[in-house]
Amino acid sequence: MINLADIWRAAAAAADWRTGIRRWTHSPIVDVAFISNMRDSVDRKRFLGSWHPPEGHFNANRFRIHGVSGMLRCLDIVTEDLVEAAGREKARTHFISAVEWAEKSGVRVVLLAASTKRLFGEDGSELKRRFPHVLFTIGDNGTILLLREETLRALNGSRLQPGSARIGILGPYGLLGGIMTKAMVDRGFDVIGAGPNEEGLSEIRGKFGIPVCRTFAEMGKVDAVVACTHSEKIRLSADNVDLVRQPGKKLLVIDVAEPSNLRRREYEKCKDRVIRQDAGNAYAPSLKYVLGVFSYRLLRLTRGVTFGCFAEALSLACALNRGEDIRKYDWLKVNESNMSVVAELFRKDGFAIPSPRCFGKKVRSFCVELNNEQSEHQKHWR
Repeated sequence: MINLADIWRAAAAAADWRTGIRRWTHSPIVDVAFISNMRDSVDRKRFLGSWHPPEGHFNANRFRIHGVSGMLRCLDIVTEDLVEAAGREKARTHFISAVEWAEKSGVRVVLLAASTKRLFGEDGSELKRRFPHVLFTIGDNGTILLLREETLRALNGSRLQPGSARIGILGPYGLLGGIMTKAMVDRGFDVIGAGPNEEGLSEIRGKFGIPVCRTFAEMGKVDAVVACTHSEKIRLSADNVDLVRQPGKKLLVIDVAEPSNLRRREYEKCKDRVIRQDAGNAYAPSLKYVLGVFSYRLLRLTRGVTFGCFAEALSLACALNRGEDIRKYDWLKVNESNMSVVAELFRKDGFAIPSPRCFGKKVRSFCVELNNEQSEHQKHWR
């Protein structure tokens, strides 16, 4: 039986002639490795089929930008495997093995992608000690920069303004959620935090002075939701969209979660009552995928678009190639200082927020009026 996943991996390797030249000239095979779990069973079917790599990790998508070579090195692990301690320990073992592979391949930058970001704690001391010549990043400085800009663009396009609009932040106690909560509060929006972590909610309430809740039933009506978690306990569904959206209005959803918080099958049930945007991604016209459309669509992305954390890792590798002193920063930490450095790197490398997309398709309007789709403030994105 033909396995399409096997065919794609073989075709990508065969089409990657630049890596062949690097091998022939004894140059580093890869400059930056994105080490990641797979998101779900869809990723597993697309990338592996029925095959399980004996090392516990394998080559997936290949990237090029400004002479930098990037490789997605996937772990034979999906997000749900990381819920249990045994799954996390297995992921740690596979991750270390993947870094060893990366170091032998000449990698200078390694991204702890997706749900691997905190596998080794907040400081990553074990990784830094074992691999002192590798620069590690979680990529969240870049993701937050993009997410913040995309959220403000969407709110402005929907004419949701501070002082009148009410915004729900899902997972406000997480890294992305905490920074987005601060960004919205600082700009004067009415914010409510929601999630299952009672201790985290209490901390957020005390820090920002905002109301918090554990369920959508307790949230009340909101104009927009920024989804910073894929937790099953605070996941948007078609019913939840109807529960919290304002009467006569569509709910604006900025979804940065991976896997998506509002899953596609639920979105299809309520797409006439919700405006959903993929968030936290970056676009650069010079970013290329080996095998082009066949590769970026596997990641559920579009041409020239990659995840914000991938963009940060690529920009760090580009900076090292330019001889810039970026090793003095701790890229496992997220702060305004690091974000300002990444913002400048993105400017140099041409990364910016992409045109608004929902599951890869263009968001053509941010009009939230249910009965006024052709109103004068309707926003079209071309």
